[in-house]
Amino acid sequence: MTEQTDITPTPFPTPELGEPYLLTPGPLTTSAEVKRAMLKDWGSWDSDFRSMTAQMCRHLLEIANDKNGEFECVPMQGSGTFSVEAMLGSFLPKDSKTLVLINGAYGKRVAETISYLNRDYIVLDKGDYMPPRGDEIEAILREDPAISHVIAVHCETSSGILNPIQEISDVVYAEGRKLLVDSMSAFGALPLDVNKTRYEAMVSSANKCIEGVPGFGFVIARKSELENAEGSSHSLSLDIHQQWRNFQKTGQWRFTPPTHVVAAFMEALKTHKLEGGAPGRLARYTQNRDIMVAGMRELGFETLLKDRWLSPIIVTFFNPSHPNFEFTKFYDLMKARGFIIYPGKLTVVDSFRVGCIGRMDENVMRQVVLAAKETLAEMKVDSALPPEAALIERAKLAA
Repeated sequence: MTEQTDITPTPFPTPELGEPYLLTPGPLTTSAEVKRAMLKDWGSWDSDFRSMTAQMCRHLLEIANDKNGEFECVPMQGSGTFSVEAMLGSFLPKDSKTLVLINGAYGKRVAETISYLNRDYIVLDKGDYMPPRGDEIEAILREDPAISHVIAVHCETSSGILNPIQEISDVVYAEGRKLLVDSMSAFGALPLDVNKTRYEAMVSSANKCIEGVPGFGFVIARKSELENAEGSSHSLSLDIHQQWRNFQKTGQWRFTPPTHVVAAFMEALKTHKLEGGAPGRLARYTQNRDIMVAGMRELGFETLLKDRWLSPIIVTFFNPSHPNFEFTKFYDLMKARGFIIYPGKLTVVDSFRVGCIGRMDENVMRQVVLAAKETLAEMKVDSALPPEAALIERAKLAA
């Protein structure tokens, strides 16, 4: 199958076309090319589809910069969480002990998954405001030599915090342990070069920074880890080793693949390459974040996190303390203006989230700010300042 890269993606869509922007960490707003790619049916056993899958995996390994051929890409049907569980179940031996780094809902989900797998683990829980740091991890690993693996969430989208993966990786391998990375909402934009940041495996999804649609995830893992994973999985359908072996033997998915989603993802990969790969995408997402955060702060909104830890993927804002502010109404009025935002996922404070990823640019983010301003006016909220108690709590926990 010949790849075509001499195309120009369609302009960024507009709410006036009747399709709202998805200001979420995925599913997200996609291009017209991605949508059109799903209009054709594919045979899952057909050679054209097998060729498409192989080409897709090669592109993903290129994004990871696997120059030496030490890694393999294994796609897995289902949501991103399916692929996270597949990675954990396949690469954590039954007698392993894992340190799970937590600062939000998705780190907690990793720990819950390991519990279901009946593997031993401990946690370093930093709450919602701060990342795990190298010296903390080092101390835990030195105190407990039974720990064999560390698992980190690259971008914790429940708070929007960007975790220091390079720092984490350096400490883990200095202490002779192995790192697994949940890069679900980061891979394809944030750096995760296998030649610079060491890890055994990472997992991501079609509907995140590559800007495809939901339906499958993928694991990029060292060949040596894949070979050693035989017999480790708790599950027939989530066995990464067996999925990999089947691709090697037949070029096919073991079970019915999301054919239309893969075809759409190939279009998304073309646009990703045209934009300059991960660096180009990161530049746009960063600009989106900076424009949106500056505008929201002018309205009085305050971010949950200090600037140092704000990711370019999604940003969490405190709910205003004004008595007329009610999130459900704010959500509905923003949606009526063409923007679907994301509820908060924190237990400490009331919050909401605004995503920066998807087929959107800085002009769209200016429209988001304008829509928020108009919505506040319609709600008769003259100040978006958060409760003083929330800022005190942030200062205390982030100290």
